[in-house]
Amino acid sequence: MTTIRNQSAPAAPPTRQAGLLAALVLAVAGFQINATMLTPALPDVIERLHTTSGPAGLSQTLFFLFAAIGQVTIARLSDHLGRRRMLLVTLAILIVGEVVCVLAPNIEVFVVGRMLQGISSAAFTLAYLILHESLSPQRFGRALGVITAVNGGIAGVDAVIGGTVADSVGFRGIFLITLVLTAVATAAVHFAVPESRVPASGRMDWRGAALLGIGLTGVLLALNEGGSWGWTSPATLVLLLAGLASLVLFAVVQKRTRDGIIDVSVLASRQVWPLLLTTVFTLAGVFGMLNFTIPLLTQTPGAGYGMSATTSALLFLTPASALGLLAAPLAGQFAPRLGWRRSVLIGAVGTAAAFVPLVLLPQSPWVACAALAALGITYTGYSLTALNGLAVASAPADKPGSLPGLNGACFGVGASLGIAVSSSVVTAATAGGPPTAGAFQAALWSSAVFVALALLTALLIRPATEN
Repeated sequence: MTTIRNQSAPAAPPTRQAGLLAALVLAVAGFQINATMLTPALPDVIERLHTTSGPAGLSQTLFFLFAAIGQVTIARLSDHLGRRRMLLVTLAILIVGEVVCVLAPNIEVFVVGRMLQGISSAAFTLAYLILHESLSPQRFGRALGVITAVNGGIAGVDAVIGGTVADSVGFRGIFLITLVLTAVATAAVHFAVPESRVPASGRMDWRGAALLGIGLTGVLLALNEGGSWGWTSPATLVLLLAGLASLVLFAVVQKRTRDGIIDVSVLASRQVWPLLLTTVFTLAGVFGMLNFTIPLLTQTPGAGYGMSATTSALLFLTPASALGLLAAPLAGQFAPRLGWRRSVLIGAVGTAAAFVPLVLLPQSPWVACAALAALGITYTGYSLTALNGLAVASAPADKPGSLPGLNGACFGVGASLGIAVSSSVVTAATAGGPPTAGAFQAALWSSAVFVALALLTALLIRPATEN
């Protein structure tokens, strides 16, 4: 498999490179805080929009599902239209989604806004590609770590602010804050990010993008709603079968398409498919736990800890985010020397180890706090940085946006899958009633299974020197 190699350091002065990195950090932060700031506010969304945990979980699932679709589509489209142009498009879509959520009168409109926001997840992949095409290998590793650190939040400050805003003015205030940040990010990208278009022959594979989007939507919605609709209900089965059929048809079409959105032959390589599965399973395990189960566990009286949204964010989200902000740039600095594959393994082992006390002693707030803090180092620091770096380094030279975009899509698939499964487990265990301690523990175990699978698939990744 022919892969991209980092280019030589550009002649641009350090100040220009610093401006580029700062603009890209603002761009990805515009998307990320829409995920992290809302997490402690989920109970407030449920209360103010007069809904239940099921639709609230669906809004999170669709947010990350459309992140998957946006990643693979927009990253590949940037091969044709340019990185900077598509980054500005994603930020414009994010602004529209934020406005929709601010004005949402009900959960249905709120879900639409979250779907639009999810598409802008492509900002991460576009940022990685811009940096890879602009910096030397060592500088790329450090910059990649900085961008990846934002994937865990802004040192936990965003989660605390989200909890405080939810407790005081409600979830709509969160989207007003993110709207201002996104507007600033758009201006920064416009002035500081140069166009770095990679010429691509042929045309964009819209047919493949549509089939992939339909397939992912059907499968993940079936998993999310199966617990409440019934796993053998006609609606669940139709969604699941239609989604699987679309994915099969997508694979067939890609083999016959010259400029397909994904090179199917590349997927057969042991440098690629274990990497993609590791990304899916890692994100499914961590996001199902961190973005759904933990907010409900920490804020539910009786069955949980009964804390406020602010206290929950301060104790359980801030430490992980803050440690990740420190660990990710270090992981990016050492990964080119250790090897991206070896760094993936380090992150997978560490993440699995951090999950052990969490699932065994979920009734202890301090054990949960310590385990989540450790995940800031192992998951945000090593796993996310190494998975992104390995995807960029292993991309086909003629389609540089394909594998990073597909791996970015796997982030969205994994996140939505994990939230869908956790939501379904809690819904099934409570039978429509309030969440119970047993339901929370069952959801944590389901997340732990995904993390164990991630460790297994990480071991299967073949080093780049093997054929």
